[in-house]
Amino acid sequence: MSTSPTPAVHEAIANLQRLTDLFQARRSRLALGAGLTEQQWEVLEQIATDHFMPSMFARRRASSAPAVSRLIRQLLDKRLVSVSAREHDGRQRHYVLTAKGKRTLGGLRADRQAAIDAIWASLDRRALATFTEVSAELIRRIEAYAAAS
Repeated sequence: MSTSPTPAVHEAIANLQRLTDLFQARRSRLALGAGLTEQQWEVLEQIATDHFMPSMFARRRASSAPAVSRLIRQLLDKRLVSVSAREHDGRQRHYVLTAKGKRTLGGLRADRQAAIDAIWASLDRRALATFTEVSAELIRRIEAYAAAS
C-alpha cells in the first residue's frame, strides 16, 4: 500500500471536512433561530427522552456536572423545562419539557426535517447506500486508529 496519499484521498478528506463544517454551521443556525445554543438544544433533546440524568449526560459528553447544571439553569430561566423531586427518591430531580419547551423542540425538529427533506430526499438511493457504507467504514477505521494510538 502506498504511504503517500493520493490527490483523490486529499480531496475526499477536504470534502468530509467541508461537510462537517456545513453540518456544524447549520446546526448552530437552527439552534440560534430557536434562541438556544447547540448545547442547550442537546440537553433539551435529552430531557425530552424522560430518562435524563445530568450526571450521566455529563459523563457521556466528557463535560463537568457544573457545566451541565448551568445549561439546565439556562433552560429553566427560559421556561423550557421544569424540575421536581422524583416520586420514589426525593434526592433525585425529574426534568420535563414545559409546553414552551415542547413547542421549541418541535419547531427545531420540524426545521431540521425540512432541511433533511430538501437536501437528502432526492438523492439517488444507491449513492446514499454507498455513502452510508463508506462513512461507516471510515468511522470504524478512525475509531480503531484512535484506539491503537
